[in-house]
Amino acid sequence: MTFVHGAGGSRSIWFRQVRAFKKEFNVLLVDLRGHGNSKIRCEENEKKEYTFEVVTNDILEVLMHVGIEKSHFVGISLGTILIRDIAERHPDMVESMVLGGAVLKLNTRSKLLMGFGNVFKSVVPYIFLYKLFAFIIMPKKNHKESRLLFVKEAKKLYQKEFIRWYKLTAQLNPLLRLFRMKDIKIPTLYIMGEQDHLFLPSIKKIIKWHQYAELHVVRNCGHVVNVEQPLEFNQEVLSFLKGRIDYY
Repeated sequence: MTFVHGAGGSRSIWFRQVRAFKKEFNVLLVDLRGHGNSKIRCEENEKKEYTFEVVTNDILEVLMHVGIEKSHFVGISLGTILIRDIAERHPDMVESMVLGGAVLKLNTRSKLLMGFGNVFKSVVPYIFLYKLFAFIIMPKKNHKESRLLFVKEAKKLYQKEFIRWYKLTAQLNPLLRLFRMKDIKIPTLYIMGEQDHLFLPSIKKIIKWHQYAELHVVRNCGHVVNVEQPLEFNQEVLSFLKGRIDYY
């Protein structure tokens, strides 16, 4: 199983999943470029623009390096977009997808948030913007642990790296439109918090006509379902996989 974290996070966000899943699977935790221990020297990428293809190719290179030809993928937030992009370009490498806090459409509020960040990303310290985004996406008291965890991990970035990643938002709308329109023939579990006010409504609509997908909504939970409700997250993912693995 390959786990892909979200923007500003690191592989450490899966600490409540590792023990449960490594009993049955070979587990691979990936740090995206510039995150966690995947530090990239600034001068190496000064003129290089990030694209979703560039970032997903990083993940594929890791898989090839360790000799993995096909994997179950588990992602959270931005990680779900990267996994869906891999499935689009290399479906033969994706056994199934578990997409937590999945992003398939930006509503008016999230578009305004992205626009605000785009205006101020070069003049305001990135950690201020990240704290603001984290609070808007995860505003409730029971979301506090998730907010603090992601802000803590985001502090390991630096301003120029944050800006490179933020520029990816300009590529989001056409990519997400493609994902919504195309019912990819790969078993997919969307696992969403019922309080994920920015992203859950679009998933509920899409699930009605994506034949290979199913949705599980976690009660009293926000965006980062694997951190807020790890036991239910783990149980639902394992249950989803049991019917799809012959040797399980």
